[in-house]
Amino acid sequence: MMSDPVFTNDASVFGLLTLVLAVIFVTSSSSHPVARRFYRFVPPLLLCYFVPALLHWPLGLISGEEAPLYRPLASRYLLPASLILLCISIDLKGLISLGPKSLVMFSAATLGIIAGGPVALLLVSAVAPDALGSDPANLWRGMSTLAGSWIGGGANQAAMKEIYQVSNEVFSGFLIVDVVVANIWMGCLLYGAGCSASIDRWLKADASAVDALTARAEAFHASTARIPTVTDYVVLAAVAFGGTGLAHWGADQLTPWFERWNAVTISVAHPEGSLVAWGLSSAMSGFFWLIVLATTVGLALSFTHLRNLESVGASRVGSIFIYILVATIGMQMDLQKVWSNLGLFAVGIVWMLVHISVLLIAAKIIRAPFFLVAVGSQANVGGAASAPVVASAFSPALAPVGALMAVLGYALGTYGAILCAELMRLVSAG
Repeated sequence: MMSDPVFTNDASVFGLLTLVLAVIFVTSSSSHPVARRFYRFVPPLLLCYFVPALLHWPLGLISGEEAPLYRPLASRYLLPASLILLCISIDLKGLISLGPKSLVMFSAATLGIIAGGPVALLLVSAVAPDALGSDPANLWRGMSTLAGSWIGGGANQAAMKEIYQVSNEVFSGFLIVDVVVANIWMGCLLYGAGCSASIDRWLKADASAVDALTARAEAFHASTARIPTVTDYVVLAAVAFGGTGLAHWGADQLTPWFERWNAVTISVAHPEGSLVAWGLSSAMSGFFWLIVLATTVGLALSFTHLRNLESVGASRVGSIFIYILVATIGMQMDLQKVWSNLGLFAVGIVWMLVHISVLLIAAKIIRAPFFLVAVGSQANVGGAASAPVVASAFSPALAPVGALMAVLGYALGTYGAILCAELMRLVSAG
């Protein structure tokens, strides 16, 4: 039996987590040969999950139960604020100007994830049902968090956990699958960047679009970058947390309304209410509306002059919130249970293979360069944390393109994951 953790005070645990994040990112940006070789194979995001988990077990320094920073700090405040900041920089016109192939590949990547979930659940359940180690209800709910992560990112993954009420035990299992499978695929993409010319020849792609994309990315970065002022940061905080407050208020209004609507539709045919019968019980979840409204606020603000906050680091601040969220999730992981459900890895691998197959088929049909394949995939699977990394593997000037596409993934992540989850619910019920 595990003894009591060393640090139980919330402030102490939060300070320790931020220190861990600082060490990870300082070392990941180091030019030391050892650090560069290490982070070539171990992305910082992977450590953001696992180091807090190691602090939990076996080191026993912290505990997710003793210092519940995930809720409300991370999930109720930082999560919606990060969604607003990550969505506010969306430039739909800019995405269109990157060319239709980029949007096609991004859409193909999203479609591959949405379709891959139910296909993986169906195939693995048919071939090796005993290997999954979870009842059908827990399985599809846990997979919904994987869909949230692989379409959007950590924010959307946490949103799915709350919306579908996934237990920490089930979530931990799929969190391991997420990190391991996604980072293996990211490693393949980074390797592929080094031989992209050969892959482009196999795809019969025209790589000249990537050169034009590089020029546009350099021009965009040069035209928007500026030194932020205190006023900029105050406005940034007002937008992030003011929008979060508005989303909380809206959720407080909508949730009771749907609960009352469900109550008045209880009948012999639908003894639990129409919303439950139709599989729309998430409409009665306050957290569901918090996430949807925060995403909507961010999308709405992207059409105003406030989208210029990206020039002072809106997405970077939003990413910091995400990393804090990831660390608070990691501290709740129990690594002792990693090997209890190895069958879940079969689900993750089949799911990823479906995603890759859809991507390559789409790229072959439209003759898209491998750059768009890699960034379109990583903008979904890796999100804003790693899509710029993959993009910069082709050219450092292309890193903002990866971030721009990843932000679109954050915007669509919640919606796409809900669609995927409902499809998996149908497969599970069948």
